[in-house]
Amino acid sequence: MHVVSVSGLCKSYPAFQLKDVSFSLEGGQVTGFIGRNGAGKTTTIKSMLNLIHTDSGEISYFGMPLHGNEAEIKQRIGYSTGAVSWYPRKTIREIIRVTKGFYTGWDEEACQSYMALFGLNESKKPMELSEGMKVKFNLLLALSHRAEVLILDEPTSGLDPFSRDELLELFGELKRRGVTILFSTHITSDLERCADNIIYIRQGRIQAASAKQEFMQNHGRPGESLEEIFLRLEREARA
Repeated sequence: MHVVSVSGLCKSYPAFQLKDVSFSLEGGQVTGFIGRNGAGKTTTIKSMLNLIHTDSGEISYFGMPLHGNEAEIKQRIGYSTGAVSWYPRKTIREIIRVTKGFYTGWDEEACQSYMALFGLNESKKPMELSEGMKVKFNLLLALSHRAEVLILDEPTSGLDPFSRDELLELFGELKRRGVTILFSTHITSDLERCADNIIYIRQGRIQAASAKQEFMQNHGRPGESLEEIFLRLEREARA
């Protein structure tokens, strides 16, 4: 079942164009979104959340168009990025108290569970957290309202290897629970471990959107890792 569908998405800036971006996400699967900086990953993700106005295209969740159903849809999805600035002098406890008021499905037990998993202290303030701990806090807020779809922009950015390993294990558990996950990353080794599907974007256009094994068979050479395939494709595109 297509839980998320993006069709014909276009967005023009003076120096960049997102061109006819189309793909779908299947329920209970992890999809990795890869591409160089400036390729269009964040623009696509922001478009999917109606954080920027697109020129054309259609986006739907759970069979409902985003336009006209945004409030209902956003109760059922979670979003996290490595670059969110919270009120620096408010405590984590205070930020959670405000945030949970926006979600009818907030799960306090799950929130406390992720708090323990990520090693967060609710009496601390964002200004006191390392970059990696800020990422974990963003993820906690995205995960604690029982989201059915998670859209994550560079979620492992700033995390140490042990924390990344914990997060990838968490992705596996969420997938078993039927959660659909889309995440962009530059750390392609993470995708080799947990991704079911790959979406590859270059210069604002989708170059491939398929199952991971199909992507590697179609674009790889014998013995190449996913990272080696990606780097070679980028080098060939510049040649």
